[in-house]
Amino acid sequence: MAARLKLGAQALAVALVAGLLALLIWKVAQGSHNEAKIGKPAPDFTLGRLDRPGSLQLSSLRGKVVVLNFWASWCQPCKLEAPDLAASAKKWSGRVVVLGVDVNDPSGDARGFMRKYGITYPVVHDNKNVTSPKYGLTGLPETFFLDRRGRIVSHVISGIKAADLQRGVEEALRA
Repeated sequence: MAARLKLGAQALAVALVAGLLALLIWKVAQGSHNEAKIGKPAPDFTLGRLDRPGSLQLSSLRGKVVVLNFWASWCQPCKLEAPDLAASAKKWSGRVVVLGVDVNDPSGDARGFMRKYGITYPVVHDNKNVTSPKYGLTGLPETFFLDRRGRIVSHVISGIKAADLQRGVEEALRA
């Protein structure tokens, strides 16, 4: 009797895992029905700033290429990409705006992260999860490259490297 119960529990566990995997595959295959698509205007937002007092509206950056990076202080890949983003912001200063969007994170933790990784570019705080649904974020970090007209030209899911930043910025500058 105990062996049958154990076998039944194992079969149920396998079925549950298979069901979750099928749901994940279906979600990926369907794609997210978000507003953020390559070639389309980036969804606008206005959020409070973490780097200084006030707020920032994404559309106010039209006319400039924007590297839009979604991150959080608790995200391990975000920690790995932070030095490359900080370096790129300095490298492209005057031609490109790197804009960080801190998502679902206490503002004190985010500011500590910014200090630790030398982030001096503009950072806004999205603690009410306004941007995630608009951009169809699947996790953190994610980076979007916007051309001067505010259109999305490229998108990188997961941590970004210096070479990815270079390619994305060059593509946005050409657009």
